[in-house]
Amino acid sequence: MNTTPNEPQETIVYETSPVPRWIPIALGVLFVLVGFLLYAGHTTRKNIEAEMVKSDQRADLLAAQLDAAGERIADLKGELEVTSQKLGLTQTELNRARALAQNIRKEQQQSDQDLAAQLAATKTEAEQKIGAVATEVSGAKSDIAATRQELEATKARLTSTIGDLGVQSGLIARNRDEVEQLKLLGERSIFDFDIRKSKNRARIGPVQVELKKVDTKRNRYTLDLYADDRRVEKKDKTLMEPVQFYVRGARAPFELVVFEISKDRIVGYLSTPKELTARQ
Repeated sequence: MNTTPNEPQETIVYETSPVPRWIPIALGVLFVLVGFLLYAGHTTRKNIEAEMVKSDQRADLLAAQLDAAGERIADLKGELEVTSQKLGLTQTELNRARALAQNIRKEQQQSDQDLAAQLAATKTEAEQKIGAVATEVSGAKSDIAATRQELEATKARLTSTIGDLGVQSGLIARNRDEVEQLKLLGERSIFDFDIRKSKNRARIGPVQVELKKVDTKRNRYTLDLYADDRRVEKKDKTLMEPVQFYVRGARAPFELVVFEISKDRIVGYLSTPKELTARQ
């Protein structure tokens, strides 16, 4: 197309659209991420190289220790051979030593078995003895029960009455056999006596007695009692009558009983409280 010089030329203007804002931000984030990955990779590589160096060092140390252990084993083996040579031990002697040790073990086992058998026999014997002792104890219990029954029967046979001081007396024995039964009861201390008329005093347990008079027709007697440095006259007392008197420190009275009278002679016993006799 031809144009004339005088015609004005048409100018074409191209407009560019603006760059979105997110693109620079994304590029910045991408740059930072790439930088972090490069740093992390570098750090990881350094750590791996350090660990490899440490592993190499540990491997070298283990190798050195193995070498030292091998040398020590070789030394011990050499020392063992030298020791065996010095001791002159041969394989036959070693076998003999092993056999001896085996025999010793067998003998020990046999000894243990024998000891166990002896212990079992001892246990059986002990059980038998214990059974025998138990039987004896049972028999003793029966004897004790029989004795207790006999003592109770003895108490029933013995009598009790009022003494010359008006105090209820203990059990009264009427002969020598019953005196022995009184002793077995053990409730009071019993002292036998058989005294004759004399100017000298006769000692009966803790007291002294002087027989003054005997009346065989009336079965009566008269005597003087000496206790606590004083004299007590007991006049015209009869057979089986508890003659009572007190001594210093006694809560219960002493009792003198005569169960046999003959010419110038009386036979009986003195009964005293247990606790007073123990103090004397």
